[in-house]
Amino acid sequence: MAITVAELVAEPQLGLSLLAGADGTNNRITWAHTSDLPRLWEWVTGGELMMTNGLSIPADAAGQVALAEALVDSGASALAIGEKMHAPPLRAEFIEACNKLPLPLISIPYPLPFIAIARSVAESSLLEESRRLRQTARVYDLLRTAGASEDHWQSLVLRLATELDAELFVVDRRCLHSWHPDGKPLPGFLAEEWSPHPGQVSVAGKNFQWHRVRGRHVLTMDIPTHANALMVVLPLSEPHPDAVVLLHAATVLGLQLARVVLSLEGRHRLAGEFLLQALDGRLGSAEMERRLAAFEVPAQDFVVASLSADDGDGLANVHIELWRHGVSAASLRRNNRLHVVVAADVADELLIHCASPETTIGISSAATVAGLHHALQESLWALGSARANKLRLARYAEGPSWLGLTGVEEGAALVRRLLGPIFDYEQSQDGDLMVTLKAYLDLQRSWQKTAAALFTHRQTIIYRIRKVGELTGLDMSETSTLAQLWLALQIHEAMRS
Repeated sequence: MAITVAELVAEPQLGLSLLAGADGTNNRITWAHTSDLPRLWEWVTGGELMMTNGLSIPADAAGQVALAEALVDSGASALAIGEKMHAPPLRAEFIEACNKLPLPLISIPYPLPFIAIARSVAESSLLEESRRLRQTARVYDLLRTAGASEDHWQSLVLRLATELDAELFVVDRRCLHSWHPDGKPLPGFLAEEWSPHPGQVSVAGKNFQWHRVRGRHVLTMDIPTHANALMVVLPLSEPHPDAVVLLHAATVLGLQLARVVLSLEGRHRLAGEFLLQALDGRLGSAEMERRLAAFEVPAQDFVVASLSADDGDGLANVHIELWRHGVSAASLRRNNRLHVVVAADVADELLIHCASPETTIGISSAATVAGLHHALQESLWALGSARANKLRLARYAEGPSWLGLTGVEEGAALVRRLLGPIFDYEQSQDGDLMVTLKAYLDLQRSWQKTAAALFTHRQTIIYRIRKVGELTGLDMSETSTLAQLWLALQIHEAMRS
C-alpha cells in the first residue's frame, strides 16, 4: 500500500516535521510533486504530497486559507513547504484551517532536497505500482468481455464501479443527462449542485478534476473520443481510486462508446435506405409497417420532422442524440436536410434539445404509413415556415402562416400553375430555365450578374427569361409577375426533399 503521511514524517533520515493537520496523517500518498505555480491545487490528481519552495503560498491569511481549502477539495494528501526559502509567514488562520480540514502541513528542513522525499515516496510505492498494473489489466479485460451491443453498457459501468470501489456515472456535460439511455442518472445532490451551470462541471483544458461537493469527493474526467461525455466518480472508500487506473477506466468507457456508436451508424444507414425506398414509392404498406416496427417507430401514429442547419455538420449526430435520450427513430439525410420519423408524442423540447443550436425544425401532423410522403411534404412546409419566421421549431398548420398560404395543397397548386409549364418544357428539352430564373431573381434581375454567375453570355440569359414568359404566359416586365414567380420558387425549393 502507499505510504501514509505519518509514515513519511517518521522516516528519520528526512527530518520532516508536522506543523498542522495531525488528524490527516493517515492520508496515503500516491506521489510527491513539486510546484511553485500560484494555483497549486490545479496540479492535483488525488493523493499527492504537494511540495513547494513557498512561491505558491499567498502572503495574506485569506489567501492561505483558500489555498488549504482548494488543496483538500482537489484531493491532496498533504502540503510540504521548504524552510528558509520563499514562503511568507504562515498565518494563524492558515494553521487553524489545516487543523480543521484537516490538511497535514509539513516543514521540509533546509537544505534537504525535495528529490529525497520524492524518492522515499516512490520506493514505498513499488508494491502499489504492481497492484496498479494488475488492476489496469482487469479494467481492460472488462472491455474484452463486455460485448459490442449497446445493451451491455450498464453492465460494463457497474463492473468498472465495483473494480474502482466507487459509484460511476457517464453524463453529457451540457445537460447532465446520462450519456447512454440505460445509464443511471446522477445522484440528486450532484444534479442540484451542478444543474445551474452544467457546461462548467469540468475545468476547461484539464483531463480530470477533483471536486468537493457537500462533503464528498467527486472526480470528473473527460472520456476520450466522445465530445461532452463526462465520467463522474464518487469514491466509496479510502484511499480513492488511483488516478492512472481512472484514466484507463475512462479509455475503456470511450472504446465501448465507440463500439456502440459504430453499431448505431449501421442502423442509421439501414433506416436511411428504408426511408428512401418508402418515399420513392417502392414499398407497400405492409412492408413499411414491418420496417418501422423494426426501428421501434409506431406505424399508425408518427410524425416526420425535417431539420436543416446552416452548418451541415449540425445534423450529423441528431440520430445519436435521439437514441441517447431514449427516442426510437428512423432518419434519412438528403439535400442537406435530415428527415426523422418519430412517435407523434415526442415532445418539441426534446427534439430541440437533441439538435444543435443552429438547427431549424419543421414537424408534420400525425400520420400513418399510407400518408408518409404527404407527411414529409408537411414537415418541409413547416420547416419553411420556421425559417421564414425565425423559429427554432414549427408544426404544420400551427403558429404563424408562411407566404400567406394555408398549407401544402395551396403551395403545390401555386407551384404547378406558375412553374409547371417550365418543368414540362425541361422534361422534353435540354434547358436551364429554372436555374436561370432562380439566379436572375436572386441577383436583382441583373442580366450581367446572372450571366457571370452562370458562366454564359448575356444574350443567352435574355433569351431564357423571355422563354419563361412565353411558357407561363406572364409578362416578365411586370413586378407582380416576378413576385409570383419568386414566391413559387421559394415554395419549390423548400418542398424539395
